[in-house]
Amino acid sequence: MHDLRSDTVTRPTPAMREAMACAEVGDDVFGEDPNVTALEAEAAAVLGKPAALFVPSGTMGNQICLGTLTRPGEEVIAEASAHVLLNEAGAAARLWGCQITTVTGTRGLPRMSEVQAALRTPDIHHPRTAVLSLENTHNYAGGAVLPLAEITALAAFAHANGLAVHMDGARLFNAVVASGLPAARIVADVDMLSVCLSKGLGAPVGSIVAGSSEHIATARRLRKLLGGGMRQAGVLAAAGRIALAEGPALLAADHRRARALAEALAELPGCELDPGGVETNIVFVNTRGDANDVQRRLEEHGVGTFALGPRRLRFVFHRDAGDDTLAAAVAACRAVFVQPAALR
Repeated sequence: MHDLRSDTVTRPTPAMREAMACAEVGDDVFGEDPNVTALEAEAAAVLGKPAALFVPSGTMGNQICLGTLTRPGEEVIAEASAHVLLNEAGAAARLWGCQITTVTGTRGLPRMSEVQAALRTPDIHHPRTAVLSLENTHNYAGGAVLPLAEITALAAFAHANGLAVHMDGARLFNAVVASGLPAARIVADVDMLSVCLSKGLGAPVGSIVAGSSEHIATARRLRKLLGGGMRQAGVLAAAGRIALAEGPALLAADHRRARALAEALAELPGCELDPGGVETNIVFVNTRGDANDVQRRLEEHGVGTFALGPRRLRFVFHRDAGDDTLAAAVAACRAVFVQPAALR
């Protein structure tokens, strides 16, 4: 199976497996694991933040950020299809007692006018607006990269009005490669962020939370509260260090393959998409037939995809999906999208 369901399906490389097998470890909850400590320092340096924290998953990373930046009864502003809203099991409400107010976005970027309108005025009837949350790249917007000028403007507005800025940077390094900007520049105006090591960068497990030393001290406590203290976590951090060091250089190939697939699909009668909108490693296709049926038919041709709606199908390129996977995906789509069931 050529697996294009997600960039989370990558397998650890031989170098990662060797590093994991040979990793020097200690109890990270006591701050004694050398590989975790090194990974956190390396990540903080790359992201231009004073401190960082290794956590088990991107969802935990995002939620630790929101838990650090909010108090019960407060409000987070997020784009209407943000991961923190749609794909984290209602965690913000259940864990932190905060609500998420949504605004319309353009390719995942919240519109300034709507953020301004969503900001609460001081009133005992209203929740206090505490956080503006951004997602870069934006999954449901097809891996769109948020423009730096817009991030800067939104962050300036947020800070001027007493809001903290969070970034779900699960695929931040895809934005780095697509924009040509350093990660530290992209997140310079962000108070806290999370970055996945286990998506495009290819580590088997783990994410990074980064921010000020004070915020990371709180984040470390929340990680413990959530059961994220993993003790001898250096076995995982050793692979994460390789992913952080070597993974970003491999992402351009994923972007190239995604654009090539999009250009091929744009010529087929059973799907609709704009190849020009494919900036990174994600390709969304609007199917004329039922997307779940199309997903099943593609699987019969040896290609795994992910239906994210009744008429929406996602392909995600990653380190383990090379040119052979691209060729297989094009061939499978040419076979499936011309079938009557895909055209209905």
